[in-house]
Amino acid sequence: MTLTLTTASRVLAQLRFDRRTVVLIIGLPCLLLGLLAWMFDGTGVLDQFGPMLVGLFPLIVMFLVTSVATLRERQSGTLERLMTTPLRKADFVAGYALAFAGLALVQSLVVVGFALAVGMNVLGPLWLVVVVAMLDAVLGCCLGLAASALARSEFQAVQMMPAIIFPQLITCGLLMPRDQMPQVLEWLSRVFPLTYAIEAMQDLSAGAEWADVSGAVGVIVLFIVGAVVLGVATLRRRTA
Repeated sequence: MTLTLTTASRVLAQLRFDRRTVVLIIGLPCLLLGLLAWMFDGTGVLDQFGPMLVGLFPLIVMFLVTSVATLRERQSGTLERLMTTPLRKADFVAGYALAFAGLALVQSLVVVGFALAVGMNVLGPLWLVVVVAMLDAVLGCCLGLAASALARSEFQAVQMMPAIIFPQLITCGLLMPRDQMPQVLEWLSRVFPLTYAIEAMQDLSAGAEWADVSGAVGVIVLFIVGAVVLGVATLRRRTA
């Protein structure tokens, strides 16, 4: 546990001096939501799609940042040097996940607060909206950790985002209700984590309580755990 906390502290210390990344993580979702509110002012579109985007944007941003950051650790030789110490792969992955989970909490608070400030209305409990947004961001972080093992360069790490996220984006229910999709796509959507993130946000925007979204939240948590395990299993010391 001590090594995990040490790793998390190191990652947070690096992020503190990387202002561009912090602006990307916190500012970009707010910018996109602000543009949406401006474009569709007074039409109700922000109320309909805003909660879903509050869960979607942090996931995408955290996926990109984490996958690139983890790959950079391998390319620079930092990970290989760390592996000569008592630090285990599990400590490294858990430390990264913990650090970005803390950042995800800040991100979710800022993004949800900004969305409310520009006119988004949510009928469900706001604390649940923040929790789901944070879990979505952590999910993006953990998926990025797992995906970074498949990349050999930062460019390939960025390419992983459309390969992993876009199929989920098409089938998650954001573009079309899932029950109106071809049955094969509806079945496929059930094995994608983004489906449950969007489902939880849709329910909360309509006034759902904890009992109504607990199943979807539980599935998101299971995917987070699975992504962490996969990240530990596939983590390589360096990029060949």
